Amino acid sequence: MVNMTELKLFNRWSFKGIEIKDAGLKPYINLEPIVIPKTGGRFSQRKFYKSKMNIVERLMNKLMVPGHRGKKHLLSSGRNTGKTQTILNIIKEVFEKLEKRANKNPIEVLVGAIENAALREEITSYQMGGMMVRKAVCASPQRRVDKALTVITQSAYRNSSGKKTSMADALADEIFFAYKSDASKSAAIKEKERIEREASGAR
Repeated sequence: MVNMTELKLFNRWSFKGIEIKDAGLKPYINLEPIVIPKTGGRFSQRKFYKSKMNIVERLMNKLMVPGHRGKKHLLSSGRNTGKTQTILNIIKEVFEKLEKRANKNPIEVLVGAIENAALREEITSYQMGGMMVRKAVCASPQRRVDKALTVITQSAYRNSSGKKTSMADALADEIFFAYKSDASKSAAIKEKERIEREASGAR
């Protein structure tokens, strides 16, 4: 019988000993051991199914969704849509680069990047009489993780599309600088700080 704790991502990186420091995100970042992060929609019919999915698979799924900002398709990941092996190769290369740069388990680096990039407050708008009112609201934990992954992947596509930088290099840079919480080099950290600053002014 296989011991689940012995499973490693791509038979290289262990999930053991990785600590999620943000208590609010703990139930929503799944670090259950898996070799190949592909469950084929096994959890899609369950409530809050995203939280049942391994966090690496959630990152993979973001890479396969055509990217857009708002209603305008300003950037696209369409060339990777449905190409599981292409995405697996990108993820594997990204993790190899992160391991060399941070000298740590790349899964730990990814989790740290998500925690740092997960916004705590955002703004909602509603109509009061004849005017629109902006109000600060707390972001739910699952949305915090989802938005962090979205901004990280879309930033990587933006930095690699039509440029000499490969997608693996751009994604590794974004995750690494988000892990370091460097707003000058990480679009995810910069976006988080911008939204939280606006939310602070709308309280």
